[in-house]
Order: sequence, then structure tokens, then C-alpha cells
Amino acid sequence: MAVLVLSVLILSCFSAIQFTHADSGMIGVNYGRIADNLPAPEKVVELLKSQGINRVKLFDTDKTVLTALANSGIKVVVSLPNENLTAAAADQSYTDKWVQENVKKYTPATDIEAIAVGNEVFVDPKNTTKYLVAAMTNVQSSLVKFNLDESVKISSPIALSALANSYPPSAGSFKPDLIEPVIKPMLDLLRKTSSHLMVNAYPFFAYAANADKIPLDYALFRENAGNVDSGNGLKYNSLFDAQIDAVYAAMAAVGFNDVKLVVTETGWPSAGDENEIGAGSANAAAYNGGLVKRVLTGNGTPLKPNEPLNVYLFALFNENQKTGPTSERNYGLFYPNENKVYDVPFSATVTPVSDSKVKVPVNTPSHVGQTWCVANGKTTREKLQEALDYACGEGGADCRSIQKGATCYDPESLEAHASYAFNSYYQKNARGVGTCNFGGAAYVVSQPPKYGKCEFPTGH
Repeated sequence: MAVLVLSVLILSCFSAIQFTHADSGMIGVNYGRIADNLPAPEKVVELLKSQGINRVKLFDTDKTVLTALANSGIKVVVSLPNENLTAAAADQSYTDKWVQENVKKYTPATDIEAIAVGNEVFVDPKNTTKYLVAAMTNVQSSLVKFNLDESVKISSPIALSALANSYPPSAGSFKPDLIEPVIKPMLDLLRKTSSHLMVNAYPFFAYAANADKIPLDYALFRENAGNVDSGNGLKYNSLFDAQIDAVYAAMAAVGFNDVKLVVTETGWPSAGDENEIGAGSANAAAYNGGLVKRVLTGNGTPLKPNEPLNVYLFALFNENQKTGPTSERNYGLFYPNENKVYDVPFSATVTPVSDSKVKVPVNTPSHVGQTWCVANGKTTREKLQEALDYACGEGGADCRSIQKGATCYDPESLEAHASYAFNSYYQKNARGVGTCNFGGAAYVVSQPPKYGKCEFPTGH
């Protein structure tokens, strides 16, 4: 989806505890600006901060947006557009000037942490692929020149169409005509600069084109039978994980198993044309809500279980001036008036999916602005106990109610007791981003949890 976007990244990790497993990942929200009715950048920054968001990603270097982000505490990724690649590849003096005017000029007030050089260049109708690596190399040299190379990383988002094969995931491979001219030299540059490969992945497209073969639950992170990779025996419970591992496999096939990955775009439309099978608000809420929970629980993919998933949802707003099918104008989580299109808490909050043991009332009033922290029922007992001990000890949670004979001792289960302790810690810390994680042992819900007759405080 080669569009002009501002993406938003929420860092959700719990730094106070060091567990020996994959940390939770990062969730982002793309903020597209192809519309004539969006709030001013200053208002958007207020919205992002109100949601606990502390990272943004621009697909350009718009002055008003970068200025609005100054002194906001939000980290920023900027982009050099596809139309600039030819000039950037031809002359480092061009990238010197570009970096000076679009990066250095705004720092340190605006905390710029990375540059996306182009976007989905391989499918650019203007055929700019041959300029990509040279442009990236010149941008990197300019960063070195201005002593910015340690703090600012480079990359270039690719679409899944760069793959020749993606099923089964273990057979993932890049298109042969891209490997030598661009894939290998790009990955080599990313390796040398400790940068991530940016990937745009949309399970919606795969499902809409193959709805007769792909179960909807598999695409929406719902409980399903899963799919076993015939090549390596790994089981997949979501189409998203399968797509990401196909890219990992493709990188490994060309000798770059060590390069990390970040998903710069993914989402599900809340409306679409008649032939866009699966588009709709309920499915969009299920996909985005399931993905947020999937990322924040701290597990990697089946092929890379120890690598956190870092993901940008698409998109923050519906954009009324985008061309193409109806879905293109309906990926937003918010309307331009800042009302939600559907209810997916995305500021370090997730709603439990059907396999959660947390009981969520189905016909209760909306608890607007209230969230609770509960234990992840899929976490091992050892991890839950370790996190519970921390919360009730060094963490300072109020655990008196789960002592024997107290009001929340029943039900006498580790998950129930851990949920109470995690929630106490979360509320005590003002429900701050990252305070309901415990290394993947906990996640946030937006409906009051029910464990027996125990009532969980909200801090309100």
C-alpha cells in the first residue's frame, strides 16, 4: 500500500523485569493523510499522546507534522519518497542536503530514530528499483557525515509481492529477478547498519482472494485448528504469522537469517466493495484486536519464537481522498472527527480472544476509559509465579485480598491470583504503557474480569 502515511508506534515492554524469553513487541498505527478533513497535526499529536503512543512513523518529512512532534516525547521515523530515489542514488551531495534539511534540522527537539528510503519500491510503476540500494547507501553515508548513524537507522518497506513463494512458510523465497540486483545488497546494508527489514503484510488480501481455501478464523487470530507447515512441521495458528515466517525463510534462503524484521503496515478494512470478501467492521475489530494481543503477549513467530513482533497497524484515520476500491478509504481505526470506527483498544490494551480463560460479560455497559490487567492464561505456571512474586514483592502490588481467607482468595488458582496482583500493580502505576506486560505474562482488557466473586479495582 504505497501511500503517504504517518505511522504510530507504541512501545509496550516491561523494563523492570528481565525474563528469559522473547520480550513483548511494539504496536504501531499508520496515520494516512490522503484526505481533506483530517485534524491538524497538533491535534493528531494530542490524540496520539492521549492514547499513550510514543513512536510515530512518517512516509515523508512534512514540516508541519515534524514541527508538531517537537518536544512531544514521541520518537519519529521519516521517509524519503520514491520520487526522490533517482536523485538520491545519483549524488551523495543530494542526500547530504536532504538529511541536513529533513533530519538534522529538526533534531533533537523532534526525536528522529529512522529513515524509510522509499516505500514498496519493487511495485512502483515508475520502476525505481534499480536506484534503491544506491540511494540507501548514500543516505547512510550522509548520516555518518553528520554523526547521526548511531541514532538513526535506515530501511525500505517491501510488499509481500516481493516473494515468489510464500506457502508453506518454510518455502518462502524472493522473486529470482530481485535477488542479486537488490535483495542481497539491501539485506547486506541492513546487516551492516543493524537495521530491520520493513515489510508490509496484509492477510486480508490473501483471505479475500482465497476465501474458499483459507478459514476466516485463521485470518482473524480466532481459535482455529491451525495449519502445519509440511516443510518443517511447525504449526501456525494465524495467517499473519505464516506470512511473516515466509519472509524470514526467504531471507534465510539468500544467506541473511540474522536480519531482523518489522511489519510497517498491516490492517483490515471496516468496509469494502461487494467483491472484497471479508471486509467489515466486525472482522476489522477482530483482526486488529487479535493482532494487538498477539504482539503484546511477547511471543515470536513459530520460526523465530525469540524475536519480538514489531508491527504498525494501518491506519489511524479513514481517508476520503484515496483512490481504488472502497476498502482503501476504510482502514481507519478513527473517523476524522476522532471518534472510533469500531472499538479496539490499541494503546497497550487488548481484548481477550475466545480461548482466554478470563470471563468477559457479553451484555454489560461499556466501561469507557477503564481498563484492567489480567494474567495470560497461555503463560507457563513458572512464568506466572515469577511475575506474581515480583508484583507482590518488589513491585509493591496490594496482594492482601488474595491471601488465604481474604475476599479474593477464591477461586484458588494461580491465574486468578496473578490477575489480581497484576491489576493492582497496573492501577497503582496509573495504567501506564508497559505496566501490564510482565514479560508477556499479562495483558490489558477493557471489560471487568470475573474470577468468582472478586471485584478488581480500576483506580478511578
